[in-house]
Amino acid sequence: MPNLAIVGYGKMGKLIEQLAPEFGFTVALKRDLEPLIAEDFRKIDVAVEFTAPEAVRPNVETIASFGVNLVVGTTGWLAQLEAVKRSVEQNGTGLVWSPNFSVGVNAFFRLVADAARLLAAQPEYGAWAWEIHHAAKKDAPSGTLLKLVEEMRTAGYERQIDVSSNRAGMVPGTHEIGFDSAADTITLRHIARSRESFARGALHAAQWIVGKKGCYQFSDIIFSGARA
Repeated sequence: MPNLAIVGYGKMGKLIEQLAPEFGFTVALKRDLEPLIAEDFRKIDVAVEFTAPEAVRPNVETIASFGVNLVVGTTGWLAQLEAVKRSVEQNGTGLVWSPNFSVGVNAFFRLVADAARLLAAQPEYGAWAWEIHHAAKKDAPSGTLLKLVEEMRTAGYERQIDVSSNRAGMVPGTHEIGFDSAADTITLRHIARSRESFARGALHAAQWIVGKKGCYQFSDIIFSGARA
């Protein structure tokens, strides 16, 4: 069984530990706020990182320097993506990243892109993007909502998109994209029921990246074959 390291032992880290045996992993290392030491990672095949946005780049640079592949499940760090990719490439390791590791959300990205493409040339349709998450979530808008807006833009929807976020209670996450005209309204919504889908997606990515090199998005793996 390949050895898994969990970096970030909060709620997601504990869920990763619980589900890891289903994916054929032995959890051989758990780190939260402790320093990352090369000797500890000597027999690790892949690390899953769920920490804080400001910790992602130093964590990736350190773990990649140990020659260990990574899955990054933290959100809110994508401004550092190019630097993270360079570190992975320079160290000859592998990385899977995504603003969201839910298979359903990654399908939702594509559905939203298709809707935006169909309505891009229909000026009577305005658009909005909205989300709500639990009160403890730090980034707002979330990386998932920003990715949805990016998918709409890439699909050719160039008009204003009103973006808003709420943080309250214990909501795992709801994302909604809407298009409205005088004639009708189209609403697309994804509702997460628990964190389990994110953990399972991250572990699926960890299975896939063992022994590989390069940087990949989760959606590349589950929908269209691997491409860097």
